[in-house]
Amino acid sequence: MCSWNGLTCSYDDARLLGLNLSSSGLSGIISREFRHLTSLEMLDLSSNSITGSIPVELRQLQNLRILLLYSNSLSGQIPAEIGLLKTLRVLRIGDNMLSGNIPTSIGNFSELQVLALGYCQINGSIPVEIGYLKNLISLDLQSNSLSGFIPEEIRACSELQNFAASNNRLEGDIPASMGKVVSLQVLNLANNSLSGSIPIELSHLSNLKYLNLLGNRLNGEIPSELNQLIQLETLDLSENNISGNIILLNTKLKNLETLVLSGNALTGSIPSNFCFCNSKLRQLFLDRNKFSGEFPMELLNCSSLQQLDLSDNSFEGKLPSTGLDNLKDLTDLVVNNNAFSGSLPPEIGNMSNLESLYLFDNMITGRIPAQIGKLQRLSAIYLYDNQLSGKIPRELTNCSSLTEIDFFGNHLMGSIPATIGRLKNLVLLQLRQNDLSGPIPPSLGYCKSLQILALADNKLSGSLPATFRFLSELYKITLYNNSFEGPLPASLSLLKKLKIINFSHNRFSGTLSPLTGSNSLTALDLTNNSFSGLIPSTLAMSRNLTRLRLAHNHLSGSIPSEFQLTELNFLDLSFNNLTGEVGAKLSSCYKLEHLLLNKNQFSGTLPAWLGRLQKLGELDLSCNNFHGTVPPELGNCSRLLKLSLHSNNLSGNIPPEIGNLSALNVLNLQRNNLSGSIPSTIQQCKKLFELRLSENFLSGSIPAELGKLTELQVILDLSKNLLSGEIPPSLGNLLKLERLNLSFNQLQGEVPSSLGKLTSLHMLNLSYNDHLAGQLPSTFLGFPLSSFYGNEKLCGPPLLSCLQTSGQVRKKLSDTEVVGIIVVIVFTSTVICLVMLYVMVRMWCNWRKVSISSMDGSGIEQKREEEKWVYGDEKGRNDEYWKVKNLGQHKQIPRTCIFNLKMDMEATDHI
Repeated sequence: MCSWNGLTCSYDDARLLGLNLSSSGLSGIISREFRHLTSLEMLDLSSNSITGSIPVELRQLQNLRILLLYSNSLSGQIPAEIGLLKTLRVLRIGDNMLSGNIPTSIGNFSELQVLALGYCQINGSIPVEIGYLKNLISLDLQSNSLSGFIPEEIRACSELQNFAASNNRLEGDIPASMGKVVSLQVLNLANNSLSGSIPIELSHLSNLKYLNLLGNRLNGEIPSELNQLIQLETLDLSENNISGNIILLNTKLKNLETLVLSGNALTGSIPSNFCFCNSKLRQLFLDRNKFSGEFPMELLNCSSLQQLDLSDNSFEGKLPSTGLDNLKDLTDLVVNNNAFSGSLPPEIGNMSNLESLYLFDNMITGRIPAQIGKLQRLSAIYLYDNQLSGKIPRELTNCSSLTEIDFFGNHLMGSIPATIGRLKNLVLLQLRQNDLSGPIPPSLGYCKSLQILALADNKLSGSLPATFRFLSELYKITLYNNSFEGPLPASLSLLKKLKIINFSHNRFSGTLSPLTGSNSLTALDLTNNSFSGLIPSTLAMSRNLTRLRLAHNHLSGSIPSEFQLTELNFLDLSFNNLTGEVGAKLSSCYKLEHLLLNKNQFSGTLPAWLGRLQKLGELDLSCNNFHGTVPPELGNCSRLLKLSLHSNNLSGNIPPEIGNLSALNVLNLQRNNLSGSIPSTIQQCKKLFELRLSENFLSGSIPAELGKLTELQVILDLSKNLLSGEIPPSLGNLLKLERLNLSFNQLQGEVPSSLGKLTSLHMLNLSYNDHLAGQLPSTFLGFPLSSFYGNEKLCGPPLLSCLQTSGQVRKKLSDTEVVGIIVVIVFTSTVICLVMLYVMVRMWCNWRKVSISSMDGSGIEQKREEEKWVYGDEKGRNDEYWKVKNLGQHKQIPRTCIFNLKMDMEATDHI
């Protein structure tokens, strides 16, 4: 037996000392019969598929020193009886599905050196009995659900070298007593909920090589005393709330290779003595802090740096043009999301080991230097969201290792390099939102590893090259907002991995069939092109299609009956020439959120199954030839935000179930043949901000309940109906309303004064109701007269003022009263004229007597007076009076009393 695989016996083969069945493909449970192997010193069943619990019978193996059960599927709790194995030195039972607490009986392991319980589902706290393990060297509790505090008693584990409790729920402060475990080399407390400041006492751990406190709630500043950890190789304090300046990396930390301070609130600039000669620093991550100042030139002294990340800070100024050669080992330069300006230095081409260049979201200007083509190891270059201009250098295509290019959101111009096909490893090409022009170079089709091609928002033109058929790995292509034209190459149907296609806002024509070769489509957007023909039924083969947008084309025929796309949530076929009825198969698209079929020639009735589309948020069937009634089942679409059925031939009543659409923002039913009254249930649509019911045959009164729609803002349009009755005063509650149209109805009564409170109104139309009367609210003064045409009984600004008598509104005079008033006016005028004629004759007679008696020398004075009378005084000349007198003296017209009366009235009107 002792010659069997995995068995170890004593020298005399009398006793079985070891059983090693690790990685033997075992399954099932651990047999309780193991209890008979009392001489066993080592039991290794690790890395198998063993299930069940840890049998308590193992407590009888009193000679056991090593128990290895890790990497299985054991479940249940750790039995407390395991604490009876007092000779145990190594206990590794992690990477299982064990749960429950850590038994306090572990305090009996007086000889235990390794305790590994990581990667289980153990909860509870770390027992204080851990302090009894005087010989413990390694304690692994990571990736469990442990909570509570780190026990102070751990300071008694004087031999402890490795303590890993990351990825738990530990809380409270890091105990200062941890500084007494001077033998510690690894301390990993990452991803817990530890708080407080970093204890200064950690600086006493002179043997510490690895310190990881990332992902906690630590605050305060980094203790300068940490510079005393001269053996430290890795320090990770990222993802905390640490503030203050960097005071690390003086000449004592010569062994530090990795420093990670990402995701804190550190401020200031990089200190001038940050790097020193013979530094071993390879990885420096200072991203997502509040550092400021110019590019830290001190970092150019870190000649051993391989990875540098300064992203998401407030650095500014120009990138250094000299000294970059010092970073000859740098593989990753990440300085995105700062405020760097100036041009991209050509010297960057001398960083021969550079693999990743991340400069996006800065303010870098100028051209991309041709020297970038010297970076033969460059695999990713991200320059998006800058202000780069000029052409894409042809030399970039010399970087044969490139897999990712992202120049989105710049001002690059010219054509795509014709030699782009040299980049055989290219996976991502993102050139969206630039000023690129010209055609797509045919060589692009030879980038056979390409998966994402984004050329949208440019000025590209021409047709798609036939070489695209070689892009067999392509799954996303966006070409929208360009000037591409012509039919699509039939060979595009060979691209079987395509998932996302957006060719919208171009001039493509012909059939859609070349884009239906893939059954993996999830999004297809061809809006605003000139595609024609039928919608291919093969689109239904893409069972995961979620967005289909074919609006603004010249498509004809009907919706394919095969469309049973259960994942579809956006269907836009608007502005085409589609005909026929809306097939019942669409009812299986139960995830639809947007259904837009407007501006087509669909016919038939609105199907009742629309009410089963419970996730529908936008339904637009307007401008078609639908007839029949509005189905009450639409009231079941409780998430509907927009319902537009206008410009059809719908008839019948507006169903009261429309009030169930409590989330509705827009309701447009205008230009139909709807009749009956406006349902009062519409008051339940509390979120309506646009309501259009015009150009129908609605009758009855305007429901007072409309005044409860206080979110109405865009418009309330009830015009061109048969509505009667008075305007409800409750409409004065619509304080946000900007446009109100009640014209061309049969409304009557006064305009409620409450409408004067609608101060947001900038368009009002009450015209052609005939029966509206009374004074308008004073706030209507600013509206044009056209707002009130066809309402003769309305008055007040901007109309004529209202005549009031004894507090009553002016009434229209009868014909008899009008004749009587005219007779009185004529009689009175005649009497006045006769009296005036008599007075004038007497005055003339007196004047003749005075004139004859003064012929002996007073002619000069008389002439002056006559001139004043006729022409007026020079100082107080009255032009109007002069005109009347002049007319009387120079025109010999016989004057009747009626003529004189007319002249007086004209003079009065003129004044």
